[in-house]
Amino acid sequence: MANILIAGCGDVGITLGVNLAKAGHRVWGLRRRPSPLPVELHPLVADLADPASLRALPRGLDYVFYTAAPDGFSETSYQAVYVDGIHNLLTALYETGQNLHRVFLTSSTSVYAQHQGEWVDEDSPAEAMSFSARSIRTGENLLWQGNFPATVVRFGGIYGSGRTRLLESVRQGTATCVETLFTNRIHRDDAAAVLHHLMTVPAPAALYLGVDDEPAPQCQVMRWLAKQLGVPEPAVTATVGKLRRACAPTNDVVITVYGPAAFNCATPIIKRVTKRCYSVLNRAANRPPTLTPG
Repeated sequence: MANILIAGCGDVGITLGVNLAKAGHRVWGLRRRPSPLPVELHPLVADLADPASLRALPRGLDYVFYTAAPDGFSETSYQAVYVDGIHNLLTALYETGQNLHRVFLTSSTSVYAQHQGEWVDEDSPAEAMSFSARSIRTGENLLWQGNFPATVVRFGGIYGSGRTRLLESVRQGTATCVETLFTNRIHRDDAAAVLHHLMTVPAPAALYLGVDDEPAPQCQVMRWLAKQLGVPEPAVTATVGKLRRACAPTNDVVITVYGPAAFNCATPIIKRVTKRCYSVLNRAANRPPTLTPG
């Protein structure tokens, strides 16, 4: 049994925490507000932006997952989560004498600037210059340069559990797409499964990309959604720059992953994608699901 802290215990963190608890681990969920957490998790009220509140961290932790997300798409929010929050937590972990096996960070593929359909892997340069990408990369470097072994997972766009913005834009006819752009996404449950899996790897690498190796053209995805929803296909646009700004949290690159740690986890994920898509579509349409998540 391991003692595990999930810092910034939101949607992905809660899913991960419940899975870890069911596997026999002791899990604390750190969040700013004493909102009810699943009974499997031990609540810990603290603010990652307030160093003083982090002095009450549990002792004897083995693993930490940093899954905090910004409150909004602003420079202040990204700085608070990916720079100040990571710095404060690492300092608190060191000052409380933790002897961690590893710290994991949920990051984003939005750090990549490639936008010409290139294949991107863990060795590709991450040079996006938006304020969000700069804050995320700063946080990644803080983690890698810290006192504990660290692994960063750059996830593609996470969907599921109420994240229906794309579905609604297609349904309402406001969505547009670019033929040459690709989209890389991952279900919330699968993102949690990736993190859980990496904790079991004896010597995980410093960086992984949290997507499968079957990227899809953006227009293909939107046309499929339109067909399932019974609405007209979205309009095609050539305005790449405008679209990228509108979809800032998601990058328009082709991404793949290599290595046994990623392959072993990604194989079942790929098989569940269609079922998850149908389930999300039917929930969004207030219809009984014809397929359930695998």
